[in-house]
Amino acid sequence: MTRKLPIPDETVSPVVRNLADLGRLVRNQRAHARLRIDDAASLSLVSPDMLSRLENGKPVTVDKLMLVLEGLGLRILVVPARALPRVESALRSSSQTTGA
Repeated sequence: MTRKLPIPDETVSPVVRNLADLGRLVRNQRAHARLRIDDAASLSLVSPDMLSRLENGKPVTVDKLMLVLEGLGLRILVVPARALPRVESALRSSSQTTGA
């Protein structure tokens, strides 16, 4: 069965509050990279099933998560919850400046 590429979604926020948000972000990054799930999994040294679970908001181990993020060129930034409004404001300003 031929796997289709996901369609990039410019509205996906880089702020992750739960596993569903993380899954959407990972799938969206894969869409922007124009990678089928099999190819992204191979690049990330994980199974397509594990990557699918992650993209669907299911729990995965941290070591596998880190492999996927590295494979897709993503990084994690952990901030105190009280700083989140400033971070979100900075992200909005940055995307308006760059046109993203």
